[in-house]
Amino acid sequence: MYLHSLKPAEGSVKARKRIGRGPGSGRGGTSTRGHKGAKSRSGYSQKAGFEGGQMPLQRRVPKYGFKNINRVEYKAINLDVIQALAESTNETVINFDFFRTHGLVQKNDKVKVLGRGELNKAVEVHAHAFSVTATSSIENAGGKTVAL
Repeated sequence: MYLHSLKPAEGSVKARKRIGRGPGSGRGGTSTRGHKGAKSRSGYSQKAGFEGGQMPLQRRVPKYGFKNINRVEYKAINLDVIQALAESTNETVINFDFFRTHGLVQKNDKVKVLGRGELNKAVEVHAHAFSVTATSSIENAGGKTVAL
């Protein structure tokens, strides 16, 4: 085997289509672009959302509502979840890292503790926000709430 005798595998390399090289080629004339219209011209590009002159969907649908750029999104964690975790791990301090290691929140989440379920273990809960019912339940059980 020599370098000059190397060839690609049979059928793996196709010849490119030679478009617009006269009528004898079979691809002259319109050069596979059909007849007339914007799509046959060079430099054609269609705007995103263009529907051929018909009123586009994005303009037919009315404006609705707004996005508040100052909104703070919280990850909600209920008391029944905290109760189950506190029983299974025997922890007395439940903080953000604890929630993270148990897969309840991600690194950039903010945690809000909500009052669904019951808490009957005295635990110290650290979170970004608490509902009124959650705070009272935690304190009634002998625990403590710490806002981050």
